[in-house]
Amino acid sequence: MEPYRWTWEAKSVNGRSLDIRVRVPGGLDRIELPAKQRAARKLGRGSISLTLGIETDRSSANLQINREFVERMIELHGELAGRVAPDLLRLDTLLTVRGVVETAEEGESEMLTEQRESAIMSTLDTALDGLIDSRNSEGARLESIIVGHLDTLEGLCLEAQNSDASRLEVIQERLQRQVTELLEKPAALAEERLAQEIAILVTKADVREEIDRLTGHCAAGRELLREMDPVGRKLDFLCQEFNREANTLCSKSTSEELTRIGLEMKAVIDQFREQAQNVE
Repeated sequence: MEPYRWTWEAKSVNGRSLDIRVRVPGGLDRIELPAKQRAARKLGRGSISLTLGIETDRSSANLQINREFVERMIELHGELAGRVAPDLLRLDTLLTVRGVVETAEEGESEMLTEQRESAIMSTLDTALDGLIDSRNSEGARLESIIVGHLDTLEGLCLEAQNSDASRLEVIQERLQRQVTELLEKPAALAEERLAQEIAILVTKADVREEIDRLTGHCAAGRELLREMDPVGRKLDFLCQEFNREANTLCSKSTSEELTRIGLEMKAVIDQFREQAQNVE
């Protein structure tokens, strides 16, 4: 709308929640809240920065002299005449001083103001749609990365499942041996303490439940990626569940192989979490 030209700049960076910041020129403060609300309806996550730049076509501007400012400059020129070179204050020099020439905004009806603000908000929708398209393109790339992490985790789950430490006969044999060793030293342990030690051995003996849950979490992650609704927070929660099971697997491990697998899982889960925070 003449004589105004404006542009919206929309930026987005990763964030666990939605944080929208709007910057507008002075005099347009009342569109700041509607702009924030409009962005919140379109976006669900991330740190969003919206900046409005507006220019006025000076070829049609109504120029005026700041007479009070000019009079004060003339007074100062007279006061300093005895201390600096007494050259005459030239008009062409005076007009180049910032603040001497100003743009006088012509009176504008409330209707015209509302029309201009409506046009500005309309172009905000265009900027937000462009930002969403960009985020969708980035999301397609992220999906392949996250799927790769799930593939890796599933492979590690299979390794853990096939390791000697998780085979039922090996678990039974190890448990029997450890219980026998405890029972052979009845004088060394009180009956209550002996029962506690055996309970701990039984609890730590079988890691198949953790492996099954980790495998199930991988399947849940793939299901989330197929959803059309925002799933970023759900992926965050899934990362917590992944990490909990991987930690338990490491703490229950009784072999170097299983410990190695658990540590590799934790490294992949950290990478998974970093990418999940990019997902709305």
